Amino acid sequence: SVSAAFWEHLQHLGLQDFPCGLGSWNKSRFNAHRSPRGGWPGLGADPARQEEAVLLSEESPEALMELLRDRHSPWALPPDCSPQDQRLWEMAVLAPELTRGSNVFQIIRSLRIVGKGVEKVDKGLLQLHQLEELILSANQISKIDSANLPRSLKVLELCCNVVADLRDLCVQPPPELQHLGLGYNRLGSPSQDKYLTVAFWPNLVSLDLSFNSFMDLLGLVSQLSSLQKLRVLVLQGNPLALIPAYRGFLVDSLPKLSILDDIHVEPDERHRFHGLARQPELIRSEARVVVSIGEIKGVPDPSPRQQLEVGSEAPVITYSYCVTYEF
Repeated sequence: SVSAAFWEHLQHLGLQDFPCGLGSWNKSRFNAHRSPRGGWPGLGADPARQEEAVLLSEESPEALMELLRDRHSPWALPPDCSPQDQRLWEMAVLAPELTRGSNVFQIIRSLRIVGKGVEKVDKGLLQLHQLEELILSANQISKIDSANLPRSLKVLELCCNVVADLRDLCVQPPPELQHLGLGYNRLGSPSQDKYLTVAFWPNLVSLDLSFNSFMDLLGLVSQLSSLQKLRVLVLQGNPLALIPAYRGFLVDSLPKLSILDDIHVEPDERHRFHGLARQPELIRSEARVVVSIGEIKGVPDPSPRQQLEVGSEAPVITYSYCVTYEF
């Protein structure tokens, strides 16, 4: 589940180990300056007062932070760490109580669980009340129960999973979602088009449906046209992208679109395709693919023609080949 992967990730970060967390290297600093409400000074504490409480056997906050930032330090942050992980490490140094136990739920705004074999989006995510970005790419997720997604979510990335049905995701989707990434999944059934409307995604700005199996361009566009805030759309890799009038029809049908398939929609392009949306007869559910064979290896060569004498009863050997293509 996502929750299990999240806790495993937190353990891997070592937020309670030196130079993070509470220990002999900083204990008196936090014992000496508790706030009137029993909390901890954290990021807002007065550096001068903190320095007074540092014993000779302890490290200052500045020294501990330097251990994280100096690339030659054995405790240096990994160069490829995410901004969220960097923030957690720094907070574990400056305000370690905020990263202990369930307190960490209140500060997580971005969660990235990629390539961890996750199959289930469980209700444990609901503890992350401040979560705005959820990246779950390259897992084995086939079903997303919207009841298990925090309502604060603005970005949901599910690229490279095995999602084939959006019904459960659309029962009660996050109302403020601005980006939905569903590229490289198993979507494409005409029954899925109805889940891509403003009724479910009133604030959607960016939608990635690339490399699925969508084939009905007219049906899909009729639903997408209700997304009044949509500015970025990715459909490349679907069979419908092979239709000759594909880009022009989309550009004219979705006049507020700014980027289509990672290419900016220029004003002259919009002018050139003006009126194409009113000519659906140009959209054919077919495509022409030209395949050229350069060379075939590993088969007998029948090119030397047999020179048979007139009236000879010798058998004539013929070769026939069948080449198939699977799209």
